[in-house]
Amino acid sequence: MKIKTPWAWVPSLYFAEGLPYVAVMTISMVMYKQMGLNNADITFYTSWLYLPWVIKPLWSPFIDLLRSKRWWIVGMQLLIGAAFGGIAFTLPTSFWLQGTLFFFWIMAFASATHDIAADGFYMLGLEEHEQAWFVGIRSTFYRLATVFGSGVLIMIAGNLQVIYKNSIKFSWVIVFYGVTGIFIALWLWHHYVLPRPKEDCNHQKKSTQELFLGLSKMISTFFVKLPIKEVVTALLFILLYRMPEGLLGKISPLFLIDNVHAGGLGLSPQELGLVQGTIGVIGLALGGILGGICVGRNGLKHWLWPMVCAITLPDAVYIYLSYALPSSLTIISSCVFIEQFGYGFGFTAYMLYLIYYSRGAYKTSHYAFCTGLMALSMMLPGLFAGALQENIGYRSFFIIVMLLCSVTFAVTAFLKIDPNFGKKQKNVE
Repeated sequence: MKIKTPWAWVPSLYFAEGLPYVAVMTISMVMYKQMGLNNADITFYTSWLYLPWVIKPLWSPFIDLLRSKRWWIVGMQLLIGAAFGGIAFTLPTSFWLQGTLFFFWIMAFASATHDIAADGFYMLGLEEHEQAWFVGIRSTFYRLATVFGSGVLIMIAGNLQVIYKNSIKFSWVIVFYGVTGIFIALWLWHHYVLPRPKEDCNHQKKSTQELFLGLSKMISTFFVKLPIKEVVTALLFILLYRMPEGLLGKISPLFLIDNVHAGGLGLSPQELGLVQGTIGVIGLALGGILGGICVGRNGLKHWLWPMVCAITLPDAVYIYLSYALPSSLTIISSCVFIEQFGYGFGFTAYMLYLIYYSRGAYKTSHYAFCTGLMALSMMLPGLFAGALQENIGYRSFFIIVMLLCSVTFAVTAFLKIDPNFGKKQKNVE
């Protein structure tokens, strides 16, 4: 029996795309914190896990060289499931740190490859009108994966630690084996339901030489598509706009879960999953939705500075939290919601500028290159965020983050954007 409806595979495909990313970037940090690693080591190790997404545009053309995108999707889902199982298997051992980092690396590379194949397959497996219709569906299920990973799974681990009397390793072993089962089920499901579009099965292969020539041309044209001054301005914006968030994003969950005597708020995993993994993600999504609506009405240039303020000024809530150290979950949740809502609203400007800069020839490849630089902009600050925090404490760290928001304002001030970009065009009969 052949299942033709995209409802059978689009939601589950993008749930499978989001879950390993959350595991690599968020769950790993919480687990390592509970296992006793210091903040400097946690942020350094986990920031390197951004690397596959940084260099993803460089190997994406070679996905077409070997096999179909459908083959890559189901293959990577099986590999991701194996990586989850590997983490669960090595956690109880004496080499748990080396073992789990090894499997997180495998998961990161498999997840980045899965992203390439899944996004390409989406274009091949759906008609043009279906692609537009399911854009919201794929985004929704990607966010649901985020809530499930950073919210539900962390809360499950916390509850298991209560049931099994604070057995941290055992609780995470159960969680990771459980996710292994989920990915085996996703692998079997997609092996059965994913369509086999002719364009995917019979696409014309390019030689390695042709791919290298195309890749070199894509990179070279990326740096000469505008006058050199505008290119430098664009690169500085892409790399530095999110610098404060690159620091804050690595430390905020550690601050929320750290002991009160160490300057943190001392949240349990259950509370962290609720505050940041659920309420925070909802705020992020709502901010992004509002940002898209606003830009659609008045254009990106009109909303650029309000969005810059939104992505920077709410960071001040962490200064308040580090001084007040509130025990009220309502106050903490409200602060995280405000910060994440502002981030979601302000991040809209960043993503739309990537699209704006990528216009013209090679727009798909140039956008992929921009997203690689975006991942690099988060990776570099994260490498030393933990070491900085440990040397100066949470309060001073959050003050430095706020001061560095001036960098975001500075790199934005020199941008040149078409006033009509982003506006919803009215149909003229």
